[in-house]
Amino acid sequence: MSTISVPLSKDHEDRLDTLVKQGVGSSRAAVMRKALDKLAEDEAVEAVLRAEREVSEGKILKGDLRKLLDL
Repeated sequence: MSTISVPLSKDHEDRLDTLVKQGVGSSRAAVMRKALDKLAEDEAVEAVLRAEREVSEGKILKGDLRKLLDL
């Protein structure tokens, strides 16, 4: 496991400490890891929703993949 240093504004630091006090994580590091996991999950969900929107808008490719790649 590596350690990184990230400058935080006073507001961010206060929010982080509040989340620790609320039990979101046992430490600042645990809250930050949880936040990163949540961000990754949200990004994955957004990618799926974006793909579904593209399909519903007809933005899909059909046909022989080899021919499509030769574009």
